[in-house]
Amino acid sequence: MSKWPLFLMSVVSTLYLSNAYKILLVSPLPGKSHSILGEGVLNHLARAGHEVTYVASIVPDKPMKGVTVIDINGHVKLHTHLMNLKSIMDKTHRADLLTVLPSMVNMSRNVTNNDAVQKLLADKTQQFDVVIAEWMLNEVYAGFSGVFNCPLIWFSSVEPHWMVLQLVDEVPNPAYTVDISSGNVPPLTFSQRLKELSLQIFGKLIKTFYIDGIDQEIYEKHFVPHIRNRGYPVPPFEELRYNASLVLSNSHVSMGVATRLPPNYIPIGGYHIDPVVKPLPKDLQKIIDDAKHGFIYFSMGSNLRSKHLPAEVKQDLLNMFGELKQTVLWKFEEDLPNLPSNVHILKWAPQQSILAHEKCLLFITHGGLLSTTESIHFGVPTIGIPVFGDQFINVARGVKKGYAKKVDLSYTMAKDLKVAIQEMINDSRYMKKIKELSFIYHHRTVSPGQELVHWVEHVIKTGGARHLRTHAATTPWYQKVYLDLAIVLLIIMIATKYLFRYVCCSNGKKVSANYMKKQN
Repeated sequence: MSKWPLFLMSVVSTLYLSNAYKILLVSPLPGKSHSILGEGVLNHLARAGHEVTYVASIVPDKPMKGVTVIDINGHVKLHTHLMNLKSIMDKTHRADLLTVLPSMVNMSRNVTNNDAVQKLLADKTQQFDVVIAEWMLNEVYAGFSGVFNCPLIWFSSVEPHWMVLQLVDEVPNPAYTVDISSGNVPPLTFSQRLKELSLQIFGKLIKTFYIDGIDQEIYEKHFVPHIRNRGYPVPPFEELRYNASLVLSNSHVSMGVATRLPPNYIPIGGYHIDPVVKPLPKDLQKIIDDAKHGFIYFSMGSNLRSKHLPAEVKQDLLNMFGELKQTVLWKFEEDLPNLPSNVHILKWAPQQSILAHEKCLLFITHGGLLSTTESIHFGVPTIGIPVFGDQFINVARGVKKGYAKKVDLSYTMAKDLKVAIQEMINDSRYMKKIKELSFIYHHRTVSPGQELVHWVEHVIKTGGARHLRTHAATTPWYQKVYLDLAIVLLIIMIATKYLFRYVCCSNGKKVSANYMKKQN
């Protein structure tokens, strides 16, 4: 009888492993926020029993069952000098997409040229059921699906926008869909619509004449030889990049705006948040317990560092915080002298646990999508100080929805911040609105993590989920605007005109001939 439990465990284990798929997850961006999202995908797939090969520059702290890590740290770098707060404030460095684009393209080249990655591509015994690749301004990682001859899933770390949507559907209309770098929120004014149209046209030109050529070069150099070595026909890069089964998007309507999405665009915003809130460290728990008037949490994220703020701005902020009756938790990378009694510096902050606390009244943030997601998840209103990329549109949406205020990054931001803090603390509308959105965020049929696993497995089980693809992506533009019909109608009109003229001329000649006969 004692052998039966072992036999049953063996059967269960066999059934469990038979449902395991081999997945390649490519999330190489060295930013901490991107690594959080990458590990979130990794954790859900690994817990579901799948075998995951994880290509990343920031790797998990502990080994995970069924996970093989390809560590490319040291081969990809984030140019943090471009995100230096003082340099941005002094306008000695720009923090826009044009500045970051060369870094992103160079990073893609370094990732694909990495020895460990090339070894993976060269291993003919290695095969995957699906490739999940993070999209960040280029599509060169589509080459992995060509080498392993398997479906491709794009992972997008931002809200839906035209650059990602065009990979599985069509370019959305800029009259009501804004660019990733825009600060506009629909409905748009005339001037805003012109700006969105200009951004889309400019982005198209940059993609066509700069990024696409480099992607093609990387594909031919680092992927095509491995495709040939495996004996597969070499697909054009243009075909691979638009051949994705679906997009997993770190988004949700509670955080963004209602957008027309195709069936293969799956919002999974919030999947990285642990459903079980971890307890606070004892020293931090005591600070919060002693906060009689609640507390305000201030963090500029993981890439932007508060220590780079000009000295006078840091002092102005400390003076302003010291005037508040609320406790202030400031995530700061180094110790500050002469702290007010109500201000506490945190070199490391368990952000989710902090925001989950009932005494958290306000979150001062840079407006990154992870921070935006977590503020809505835990129902905490925000003051946004956007600096780069999608932070401007994230903050603008929060202001439009009524749970946030915006403060510009400037030398006078302490004064502006104080006004915003006082208004939001004293006006219950902001807290009420964030609680409404938090309900919408949580009111889903399944959790975002379950959604993620379901759709990855669905793509594998259906051989690429081709039934989810709309014809919008493959229909030529001239057919969408019925240019061919316009040409046909124009030809008919011209032919009718000339036919009518011919008939009139012929009848005129006959009448004239008959008249001449009568005269004679």
